[in-house]
Amino acid sequence: MADAAAYDITEDLIRAVLAEQHPDLAELDIQQPVRGWDNELWRLGTDLAVRVPRTERAPGLLLREHRWVPALAPRLPLPVTTPVRLGEPTARLPVPWTVTTWLPGTPADRSPATRGDHAADTLAEFLRALHAAAPAEAPRIAERGAPLDTLAHHFDGHHEEAAAYSDVDPAALRAVWEDAVTAPPWQGPPVWLHGDLHPANVVVTDGTLSGVLDFGELCAGDPATDLAAAWLLLPEGSAPRFFEAYARADEAAIRRARGRAVLQCLALIDIGRNGERGLPGGKVTWGRAGRATLRRLTGR
Repeated sequence: MADAAAYDITEDLIRAVLAEQHPDLAELDIQQPVRGWDNELWRLGTDLAVRVPRTERAPGLLLREHRWVPALAPRLPLPVTTPVRLGEPTARLPVPWTVTTWLPGTPADRSPATRGDHAADTLAEFLRALHAAAPAEAPRIAERGAPLDTLAHHFDGHHEEAAAYSDVDPAALRAVWEDAVTAPPWQGPPVWLHGDLHPANVVVTDGTLSGVLDFGELCAGDPATDLAAAWLLLPEGSAPRFFEAYARADEAAIRRARGRAVLQCLALIDIGRNGERGLPGGKVTWGRAGRATLRRLTGR
């Protein structure tokens, strides 16, 4: 892809490419952007947003969403960001871009869910609907579907520092990880996965989950990948309620899900620490969410 540094994303640029390709949207109000991990998000009018890639991998993620999410969204019980238009590369903006629906609410890394039972039931209903058998042509993402024991490099060398930073016993964290790694693997057919259900990818309204964002990691695989959200998204003590409502996870799946949650929160903590140091791509709120998850996983 073109180097993101080679193009400056401005309101004038957004309005110009809209006028060229989607002129019926070009006169809508455009608000200042929100910088995500891979994309920049400009709110468009009251119920739309323009997503523009900022990383090398971002165009592929947007095209994946555009291919699959519109067909999945109608059967999901929560609103999800859904692509409604595709923008083609131009000389001024040499990457594909999309127009998606806008979801009201506050991302959970800034406003965590507090209504535990309601949020647990809502998340369970959402994942029951999403976790249908995926077609053979559904995308696969190696690390999202890989056995946990092949991902040990993401744990070793990172967990002790993250645990200390989170006031968590490193031995307790390792025990969670080792239990997950030794759990029996998924034996069922690959199911649809969101693939990246961390707190910045859901929104909260009135203390409960109200929408799901960013399906760039959508893929097929082991549902335990998404079931990690029981600790990433829900308040302390809500995981048992969630798994009762979800009603499809056996003990092995729950153990694998805890391991997935460990890997996700280690990444969140690393990004949070970069934010505290003022480094590019750092997000302080992600670190807070990761530390809270570690405490929930280890009972601290």
